[in-house]
Amino acid sequence: MSESGVATAVGGPGAGGRRSIDPMTGDIHGIHHTGILTRDLDGPERAYTSFGFTLSPRSRHLLAGRPGEEPVPGCTANRCALFGTSYIELLGIVDESAPDPWHTRAMADEYEGFRLLNLDTADAEAAHRRLADAALRTSGVLDLERDVNTEEGPRTVRARAVHVDPRSTPEGHLGIAQHLTRRYVHQPRHLEHQNGARGLGAVLMVADDAEFDAITDRYARLLQTAPGAEGPLTVLDAGAARLQIVRATDAGEVLPGEPVPAPSYLAAMTILVDDVAHARGIVEESGTPTRPAGDGFFVSARHAYGAGLFFTAG
Repeated sequence: MSESGVATAVGGPGAGGRRSIDPMTGDIHGIHHTGILTRDLDGPERAYTSFGFTLSPRSRHLLAGRPGEEPVPGCTANRCALFGTSYIELLGIVDESAPDPWHTRAMADEYEGFRLLNLDTADAEAAHRRLADAALRTSGVLDLERDVNTEEGPRTVRARAVHVDPRSTPEGHLGIAQHLTRRYVHQPRHLEHQNGARGLGAVLMVADDAEFDAITDRYARLLQTAPGAEGPLTVLDAGAARLQIVRATDAGEVLPGEPVPAPSYLAAMTILVDDVAHARGIVEESGTPTRPAGDGFFVSARHAYGAGLFFTAG
């Protein structure tokens, strides 16, 4: 969603390689949120509710196009499955005629689905400086607002975000986000889910073989951790921020029969639940098919608006 130029990719070893990491930042605290983009927000609202998620009320975005600009009403709104630390954003284009300072319509024109990954920081300005020092072009620090209802009455959610130039992140739109009013987002009344969901355990991305090393190195530097191997997966584990990367040629082992929207793409996320059997019963009662996956089960991206969903105990 950035207007900036092309970033410099830094090469690295292949899957499972171990080497020292040039530290970029220790400010990444976890996964802030994942984002599923659609022009039909009603559809994913129905689907994710039927999967047993509690969704926050629909909220329209106010967005700034450049650093220092005042946010203006944009073309998007969202509903979120909130877990207290991270969340899944269902992001919809709800007014095609409204301003689009974050270029969401162009993103949807490419393809809809799992398009956004935001990592969590407590200092967006520091994150921006360190990204710039590493020759990663960004949007600068942008302001976001949206009005929400709380038990205290209407309040305004405020956040700051840094977007990495999407031309340098072929796997998806990458950002680093900072809550300024976390309590208005992660309201206790929205954190209880019928399916027992407790959080995001991991994000899985597919990397085109030619882009695999650059993508792996970028996230290794962001998370200040070295990649490890788990079968066909390369894993970057920095506590609450756990990323899994699989080469496109190996993706069929992990995501058999799943759609392939691009050479590199955000493919799936892991949902941690209290009771796998209980969560699976809720999903299947909605008429959505599942398949076993490890100690849990999987919902295809075809049924979850472009994001494969692994449910596992955690």
